[in-house]
Amino acid sequence: MGCKSAPWGSSPGSAPETMQAMERCGNRMSSHTESASFLQTLTGRLPTKKLFHEELALQWVVSSGSIREGALQQAWFFFELMVKSIIHHLYFTDRLESPRKNRFPERFMDDITALVSTIAGDIVSRFQKDLELVERLNTSLAFFLNDLLSVMDRGFVFTLIRAYWKQVSTKLYALQNPTLESLRLDFLRIICSHEHYVTLNLPCCLLTPPASPSPSVSSATSQSSGFSTHVQDQKIANMFELSAPFREQHFLAGLVLSELSVILDPENEGMFGLHKKVVSVVHNLLSSHDSDPRYADPEVKARVAMLYLPLIGIVMETLPQLYDFSESHNQWGRPGCPQGAAVGCSGEDADGEANSLISQTVAMAIAGTATASPISRPSSFLLNSQASRQHGSFTAESSRSLLICLLWVLKNADEMVLQKWFTDLSVSQLNRLLDLLFLCVSCFEYKAHVVFTMQGKKAFERMNSLTFKKSKDMKAKLEEAILGSIGARQEMVRRSRGQLERSPSGSAFGSQENLRWRKDMTHWRQNNEKMDKTRAELEHEALIDGNLATEANLIILDTLEIVVQTVSVTESKESVLGGVLKVLLHSMACNQSALYLQHCFATQRALVSKFPELLFEEETEQCADLCLRLLRSCSSSISIIRAHASASLYLLMRQNFEIGNNFARVKMQVTMSLSSLVGTSQNFNEEFLRRSLKTILTYAEEDLELRETTFPDQVQDLVFNLHMILSDTVKMKEHQEDPEMLIDLMYRIAKGYQTSPDLRLTWLQNMAGKHSERNNHAEAAQCLVHSAALVAEYLSMLEDRKYLPVGCVTFQHISSNVLEESAVSDDVVSPDEEGICSGKYFTEIGLVGLLEQAAASFSMAGMYEAVNEVYKVLIPIHEANRDAKKLATIHGKLQEAFSKIVHQDGKRMFGTYFRVGFYGSKFGDLDEQEFVYKEPAITKLAEISHRLEGFYGERFGEDQVEVIKDSNPVDKCKLDPNKAFVQITYVEPYFDTYEMKDRITYFDKNYNLRRFVYCTPFTLDGRAHGDLHEQYKRKTILTTSHAFPYIKTRINIIHKEEIISTPIEVAIEDMQKKTQELAFATHQDPADAKMLQMVLQGSVGTTVNQGPLEVAQVFLSEIPSDPKLYRHHNKLRLCFKDFTKRCEDALRKNKSLIGPDQKEYQRELERNYHRLKEALQPLINRKIPQLYKPVLQVNSHRDSFSRLSLRKLDI
Repeated sequence: MGCKSAPWGSSPGSAPETMQAMERCGNRMSSHTESASFLQTLTGRLPTKKLFHEELALQWVVSSGSIREGALQQAWFFFELMVKSIIHHLYFTDRLESPRKNRFPERFMDDITALVSTIAGDIVSRFQKDLELVERLNTSLAFFLNDLLSVMDRGFVFTLIRAYWKQVSTKLYALQNPTLESLRLDFLRIICSHEHYVTLNLPCCLLTPPASPSPSVSSATSQSSGFSTHVQDQKIANMFELSAPFREQHFLAGLVLSELSVILDPENEGMFGLHKKVVSVVHNLLSSHDSDPRYADPEVKARVAMLYLPLIGIVMETLPQLYDFSESHNQWGRPGCPQGAAVGCSGEDADGEANSLISQTVAMAIAGTATASPISRPSSFLLNSQASRQHGSFTAESSRSLLICLLWVLKNADEMVLQKWFTDLSVSQLNRLLDLLFLCVSCFEYKAHVVFTMQGKKAFERMNSLTFKKSKDMKAKLEEAILGSIGARQEMVRRSRGQLERSPSGSAFGSQENLRWRKDMTHWRQNNEKMDKTRAELEHEALIDGNLATEANLIILDTLEIVVQTVSVTESKESVLGGVLKVLLHSMACNQSALYLQHCFATQRALVSKFPELLFEEETEQCADLCLRLLRSCSSSISIIRAHASASLYLLMRQNFEIGNNFARVKMQVTMSLSSLVGTSQNFNEEFLRRSLKTILTYAEEDLELRETTFPDQVQDLVFNLHMILSDTVKMKEHQEDPEMLIDLMYRIAKGYQTSPDLRLTWLQNMAGKHSERNNHAEAAQCLVHSAALVAEYLSMLEDRKYLPVGCVTFQHISSNVLEESAVSDDVVSPDEEGICSGKYFTEIGLVGLLEQAAASFSMAGMYEAVNEVYKVLIPIHEANRDAKKLATIHGKLQEAFSKIVHQDGKRMFGTYFRVGFYGSKFGDLDEQEFVYKEPAITKLAEISHRLEGFYGERFGEDQVEVIKDSNPVDKCKLDPNKAFVQITYVEPYFDTYEMKDRITYFDKNYNLRRFVYCTPFTLDGRAHGDLHEQYKRKTILTTSHAFPYIKTRINIIHKEEIISTPIEVAIEDMQKKTQELAFATHQDPADAKMLQMVLQGSVGTTVNQGPLEVAQVFLSEIPSDPKLYRHHNKLRLCFKDFTKRCEDALRKNKSLIGPDQKEYQRELERNYHRLKEALQPLINRKIPQLYKPVLQVNSHRDSFSRLSLRKLDI
């Protein structure tokens, strides 16, 4: 042993202590009864000599009044003095090597017992009156008992701890107070900071205790330090339960886990504010174990982890309370600690706890850890027992720390022990464990901008060192703080005088006051005062985040493999393996390192190989998810990831083929996944994906076992199809800024999947999303209606339910276009076959969801009549299901829709239509193509011209694009071949006369439109405009391939018809138009005087009355010489007759609307009308006799009837 004059500098790992620890490693508790011959063993002591520590304990116990109060105020000093006196006494009397139960007389131990009991009583009775004193007293008592564990019989000290615990528990039972619970937590944390904490808990393993990280004289020669060599024969399941035997055998660990269980119990609402604190206690303990070199050996660490096996069950029970990390909008982060930092960093969090009343304080630097954990608060502090609880009452910080503790136990626990325990768990418990692992994946996802990847053993080792923020430098700083220039005695004297200054050592720990050896209160620097970080610091934090993410996910993966091994031989494997696959797929979907993905893909391949029916028969949707994850990894820029993903995808195809000589399901799911990837992902790399597909093709060609089968050909067909999709993807990327072309490409891909319902549905939904982004709600609704019709078509093939729509025919009232979803082709695959219609939308619930979305989109588009038609399909389904709630909702929405139709009458506006023709080789596939474009309401011709000219000008060059101003037929031979020409013409919906009887409302005239018309004026000599008698008009009627609105905003023109109107026919149309305007203004309800007067002014006003009169004089002044024009002449005459009648009605209506100030204006209009009527009278009355000759000869006895008939014709 070292020199007696310097006991504090003795080696912490002296040989006698080590040897005696090995000899007594089986002892659990030493008896603290004094033998009868104890006085005789105290050689060298005079009977009258009193020992300082014994006298101090005695006088403290018997003290009262102000003396006792003063002792309580400075309890830390007297406890430190007593401990130092004890150690000096043992050292100078050579009793450090004697058995602990023989070191002290019984009367001293009784005094200590009484002293601890009275102080515990003071803590319990005074915590509500003088919290600041109680906090100091509680902390001092805890440190005192911590020190006694190193010098006294540990069984005796455990008895003292139990006595304290019992008093506090009794008070807590009577008064549920979080403040008292917080004091007990502080006490427990300090006790558990003992350097031989693990040894005190008696883990079932024989270990040679190495040197303690902090120099304690007594521990160096402890007589009962060591691990028990006896492993009790008990069920492994009991190791995972916080039972009475567990708490007795592992006393301190049992107390810690019991506290954790009690405080996390959701029934203890008042303890909500202590969640972070109790989790921090466990968190810091595991941190110290992980960084302690004594437990570096995996077998040793496994025995240490056995102390915390009940933690797994506790966290499983707490799962509903944990923070939901899977919500993308709640991304965890804290300002003072790098995101993803592991055990060992517990500053204030940024998600709610930083704003609590708890002040951040310095705790301890014991067992080599430097962790923040509050040990005291200002006297004004009181924990709020009515702390508000949200759903998932844990904050992100507390949940993260607790999950780190869980993963540490899962990582270090013995695999056989875990496997045996998993065997005893029920299916529901195993699924809850899997849910917990799923949450862990979300919690520890790497969320930095650049995914940190690592490969090889060095990176893995470096991860371990960085994750737990532990190094030898930190231990050196700790020793410097303890053994620095300020000695313990001088420090205590200066502290008692209030003169404590910063340590001149300059170390990180030396600058922190109030560590274990400085017990007054000082705060950590708050995290909201964090400094700006350098680039190196940010890179270091990113490295730590990446390492932690990889380490956590590897632990999860190892646990999943243990679960699979456990349930693979049980009958309930199907219900558990689905959960395993779910966690595995979730981890693939998150940001992961290359190292993890390699192991993950290997596990996935083994799982599919061992349980192929899991993917191909039971978890069909997860098969689709797996294909999507693998394809995304196939496009990775990292070659090793691509290699593993390609191998997994190939083996997936192979496994599916071996089941039934076909891999229809994987083929369908892979194609669907690629389609979905193309439609939704913007960051996948096409070139890398092509390389992966080539790798898969190579695997198939070189697979000797299946060379003689159809498998290689099927793989080749699939790869070819995927390449085609990628080619279209390239075009889609090229036309990202051209919304019409982009939708056309998506439409073409969807049309190519006409016989593959799942794929077509995928692309229809992608198109609906694109339309919604551009606020084309009518088109988005059409995509959803087509999707619903497609689903209905295949549902009707599966089963006959009367309340379900009979295929897509039911939807033709919503849109005539949906008939193209009919499954009548010879190539249609039956929905009964493998891999067809297996998605979630091909169900009754899926159909209802699509229809509800379609109704919502129609409503946003203002097409309320279509909403009604959609609900006509939905209502029978809900009626059949007796769903009154849904029916009430639907009828409420219908009432709202019809009310809007009434209130918005005359104010509704839908699309505006334009004919757009493209001419020039620069347009590629668009050359000489003509479309009808649907634009938003009130779009002017100049607006669409500017948009298209600007867009194609940017693409080809401003000087390379020209807009053709007129609407005449284009002769491409006369155009510059080096330029691109666009012709844009405004068009209107066109209806035949017979159609008008069904198209009554504004909605009727703007829905299901396939024919459009535009007019071009011309003269026979080539001029556009001429005199009335030479003005012709060309009416061009266009027919599109589909009716508007459709699933795209531009539709090809498939038919064009031209009608030439002669000058008199042009005049007839003009007069009919004027007459209709007059009739509308006259009968408008409510009446609009201004509009009526404006129309009247245009008809009979002095400035324009030559217009109608001139038309009459040109065409009605003489009877035409050509008999073919007789009927036109008569029709125009009748138009003028109707025109004058409408003018008279309008004048009469206006007279009833005007006020006294407009009387003169009314008289002027009437004078103009009479002038016009007088001028038109002879022209209107001139008839063509030939038109009124009887067509049939009638008998004389029917003369009266004939005359009557002729009178009716004489107009």
